[in-house]
Amino acid sequence: MPKNVIAQIKLQVPGGQVTPAPPVGPALGQCGVPPGAAVRQLNERTAHYNGKIVGVVITVYADKSFEILVRKSPASVLLKEAAEVAKGSGTPNRETVGTVTADQVRQIAETKFKDLNAYDLDQAAKIIAGTARSMGIKVEG
Repeated sequence: MPKNVIAQIKLQVPGGQVTPAPPVGPALGQCGVPPGAAVRQLNERTAHYNGKIVGVVITVYADKSFEILVRKSPASVLLKEAAEVAKGSGTPNRETVGTVTADQVRQIAETKFKDLNAYDLDQAAKIIAGTARSMGIKVEG
């Protein structure tokens, strides 16, 4: 018999460095999950990311048990790494902060393909290229 889901918490956390401080602790606490146990599991599962931001989905069930799904890093984080910039542009339509190649965009699309709403790799690359443009990162090639 399937368990009754009471909440699904989506967070972006630094891999292996999660603390029970906000936003993780309060989000778990209001669902009745002890933050200490969840933080310990999160750190174990994301330790190999070494501080890189990753997406996690925590599903909380009625019996206060929980399940953690670790996703890939957000496309914006991967694009900032590829372009070697600290942050995106404040005015992306006027100011360009960096550039990435079409090959780099395709690699990011391959990495994120499971998390994207795309049927094939070409469409996924278009989604990533759109994210790059919205951050003020120019796609070359």
